[in-house]
Amino acid sequence: MKTLYIECAMGAAGDMLMSALYELLEDKKGFLDKMNHLGLPQVELVPQEKTTCGICGTHMAVTVNGEEETEAAGHKHHHHATPGHIRGMIDGFDLPEEVKEAAGKVYDRIAEAEAKAHGCPVSDVHFHEVGALDAVADVTGVCYALYLLKPDQVIVSPIHVGTGTVRCAHGIMPVPAPATANLLENVPVYGGEVQGELCTPTGAALLVQLADSFGSMPAMRIQHTGVGIGTKVFEQANCVRAFLGETEDENRGDILELVCNIDDMTPEALSFACSRLLEAGALDAYIVPGTMKKGRSGHLLTVLCQPDQEEMMAKNILKETTTNGLRVRRCGKYFLTPGSDHVITPWGKVRVKTAKGYGILHMKPEYDDAARLAKEQGISYQQVLAAVLSQLTETMEGEGK
Repeated sequence: MKTLYIECAMGAAGDMLMSALYELLEDKKGFLDKMNHLGLPQVELVPQEKTTCGICGTHMAVTVNGEEETEAAGHKHHHHATPGHIRGMIDGFDLPEEVKEAAGKVYDRIAEAEAKAHGCPVSDVHFHEVGALDAVADVTGVCYALYLLKPDQVIVSPIHVGTGTVRCAHGIMPVPAPATANLLENVPVYGGEVQGELCTPTGAALLVQLADSFGSMPAMRIQHTGVGIGTKVFEQANCVRAFLGETEDENRGDILELVCNIDDMTPEALSFACSRLLEAGALDAYIVPGTMKKGRSGHLLTVLCQPDQEEMMAKNILKETTTNGLRVRRCGKYFLTPGSDHVITPWGKVRVKTAKGYGILHMKPEYDDAARLAKEQGISYQQVLAAVLSQLTETMEGEGK
């Protein structure tokens, strides 16, 4: 399986991520030509060879009117932009729809995180740092580079966020900044001893959007390595590293089926038993009606579990049902890796269950979210579902489904 592993030992910013992915591209010139003719006024991407603590890599300088935005330069290029303004800008780029959709979702994530941090509606959010033209280039460039690389899965390391405080448009804030912290909910992060902001809101939103999972580097045959170098100087190497290679297909494995015939339990009692088995850790438990010996009506109970759960689950089946014995089968399985995403409807956000692998993408809206919006807005469930499915169809078409 073609795997992209992103190492964030010194956090991540948009330009660092783009620089690391740029180094992995075969057609670097084609990438730059496309990015430098998007229509962003006076914006140009210039790759620069840099080193950090002796490690060579690339720093992608994004210049606006010939000057690169840096911490020392302050906020001279920054302007206030609404989410709608940013979306309109991205929609006008000459890029594949999949790229524009991904870039738009990154800004949706940032807008929601900023709104939560400042206690205001998403419509009232005005981007500061992330609204700058160079940030739009960073976000779009990362999404476009990933589109060109086409990995089957993206794994991101636990993210080093730094410690201390950071000065931003709203004043001095703790690290990680509130919006960054909101973006990194349910993501493994750590602080360490490095003073300063290592993971920016843009970097956090990109990582959450791109990652299929977070964790340590899997066993992989590395084919290419990209190093994206940041502008700040620390005692340790300030870079993001991206590793592209092959991993063994982890969407295969073994599973156990524990099966028994039951003809002396009521449907209610069987339903209760299934609930208890699921609570005990079964992957699934289901009942199929059948005819037992002597023509008696009965049921076939099947319980699925991991191989290391065999003895524990067998004992639970014997405890929760009237059966005196059961059969165990070891089966091979293929599966799609579960995940989650969301879409924004005219009435609000709806979470989406995803399943991905083997070049396949399945997406299904969360019923509870769609039902809640229907009740709150006084519309039918079908109206919400139609809006969600329309966006899912566009996304799946962009994925090549």
